[in-house]
Amino acid sequence: MMSYSVQKMAKIAGVSIRTLHLYDQIGLLKPSIRTEARYRMYGEKELLRLQQILFYKELDFPLKEIQGILDNPAFDLVEALLSHKVSLQARKDRISTLLETIDKTVNHLKTGTIMLKPEELYAGMAKETAEAYRAEASEKYGKEVVERSEKALGSMSKEQFEVLKSDLKENASALAALKNEDPANESVQKLIARHYEIIRIFWGTFGSADKQADAYKGLGQLYVNDERFTMVDGTPQPEYALFLSKAMAHFADTQLK
Repeated sequence: MMSYSVQKMAKIAGVSIRTLHLYDQIGLLKPSIRTEARYRMYGEKELLRLQQILFYKELDFPLKEIQGILDNPAFDLVEALLSHKVSLQARKDRISTLLETIDKTVNHLKTGTIMLKPEELYAGMAKETAEAYRAEASEKYGKEVVERSEKALGSMSKEQFEVLKSDLKENASALAALKNEDPANESVQKLIARHYEIIRIFWGTFGSADKQADAYKGLGQLYVNDERFTMVDGTPQPEYALFLSKAMAHFADTQLK
C-alpha cells in the first residue's frame, strides 16, 4: 500500500505543507500513520478525502462545514463526485459566458460597434448580482439615469471611452492634490467644473437643458456616504470625500442654479 510524506502529499495535491498541518490540527485531514519520529504519512484514503476537501473548497464551502459533510456516516463518495461534477459544470458554463462577455466588450471598445443591449454588460454574472448592482445604482441615481448612462457608454468608441477614463483619472488626481484647500477657491472650482462635465458624459446628459444641480450635489454626498467611490488603492479617503462633496455642493449652488 502506497504511503506519502507530507511533502509528497502537498506536491501531489498542489497545496502547501502548512495547509496540511492546519487540516491535521483541526481534525479535517489526519495522516494515516504518524511515525515514531512524528512524521506524518498519508495513504489512498487520505488522498481521496483531500480531493473532496478541495472540491468543496472550490465550491466555497467553509472548512467547518466540509468536515461535517465528510464525517457524516451517510456520506457517499461516488454521489459526492457526481454532485461536484454538476456544480462545476454549471460554474464552467458561467465562466464561459463571462469570457464571451469580455470578448464582446473588448471588441466593442476596439471597433466602436454598439452594444445594443445593456444586459450584455452584465452577462455571465449571477442573476442576483447583476440585479443587485443595477438596483443599487438605480436607487442612488434613479432608474432613468442608469439606463441613459448604459446607453451612452455602450455607444462610445474605444478612443472616446479611453479619453473619458483618462480625463476622469487626471481630474481626480488634481483635485486630490488640493484637498487641503478651501473647496470654494477658484483653482478647486475650475477642476470641479471639469469634473461636472465628465460626470454628465457618464450620465449621458452632457449638453442637456437640465443642469441637474440637485443630482450633482447629491452625488457629492454619496461620495461621503459610500467610501467605495473615493478609495485609493483600496484605502478609504474620508477627508478627500468630504472635500469633494463640499466643492461639488458649492459649484451646484453657485453655478447650476
